[in-house]
Amino acid sequence: MPSERNTPHPPKAELSEPEIAKLTVAAVARRLGVAPGTLRTWDRRYGLGPSEHCIGEHRKYSKADLGRLVYMHNLVISGVSPADAARLAATHNEDSSGGEVSQIPRTDGQLVNSLFKAAELLDRPRLENEIRTQIDAQGVAITWINLLVPLLCAIGEHWERTGKGIAGEHMLSDVIKRVMNEGMQITNPRNEVPVLLACVGEESHSLAITALAASLADERIQVQFLGARTPVEAIVEVVARSAPPAIFLWAQIPEHASLEAVSALPAVRPAPRVILGGPGWAGTECAGAYYAEDLTAACREISQALGL
Repeated sequence: MPSERNTPHPPKAELSEPEIAKLTVAAVARRLGVAPGTLRTWDRRYGLGPSEHCIGEHRKYSKADLGRLVYMHNLVISGVSPADAARLAATHNEDSSGGEVSQIPRTDGQLVNSLFKAAELLDRPRLENEIRTQIDAQGVAITWINLLVPLLCAIGEHWERTGKGIAGEHMLSDVIKRVMNEGMQITNPRNEVPVLLACVGEESHSLAITALAASLADERIQVQFLGARTPVEAIVEVVARSAPPAIFLWAQIPEHASLEAVSALPAVRPAPRVILGGPGWAGTECAGAYYAEDLTAACREISQALGL
């Protein structure tokens, strides 16, 4: 990676193993960037609460509890309904996550709350200025993980609880896309042939894949960004004509995670690395394809495909 600013990996958590097993509701809320009330709602509605309890003490979250909540949080912010996310998280095996808990980034709760209020007030200039400031200081990937994901999750949870805030959510999504698109023009790219990024079939949710494209631009990796609702025929044509070194296919919901789209990819040389991203692909087995659980994993797979 060219610099610390551009690295896609989030800062590692500082809690030791014993401390992880003793987290309170407030501590978990701070680490995820959500309100304590959200965690209590998830506990009451879906049973995803602390599993450890000692007489005379408040219930505490174990490492396994935290792993399930991290998994649910990631699904919700990717567009999965809380009920469906909770169902998937209930059977999530933390031992197979490769150290997921230790990778939880620290979130600036005050900044998230401040921008939450700006979204409620439809204060576009405030949102644009702060997001640009954070990207300039930390890069796209860290800003997405530490700030924008918790912010979008907070707004989504507020809408679920109150039925209010949908205008702020749409405006924030537009602001994020606008700011991300500003940084996609790069000079002196590190790869001669662009990486292909596309939403599969009728998939219309393109915010996360836009963040991926901007994060790759941070690394001077150029992409062919086909965006939302990309027909399989268009993907096939681009692959046949340009032989991209990596192909990233995004599906937010299972109905759009089409294995036919993967099998339709033409054989080209050199063979590209096929990467599947988004909760729609979760649990799908596809021979010859890699599943990236989040933005950092997608960046890592693409960098490896380019030999960087």
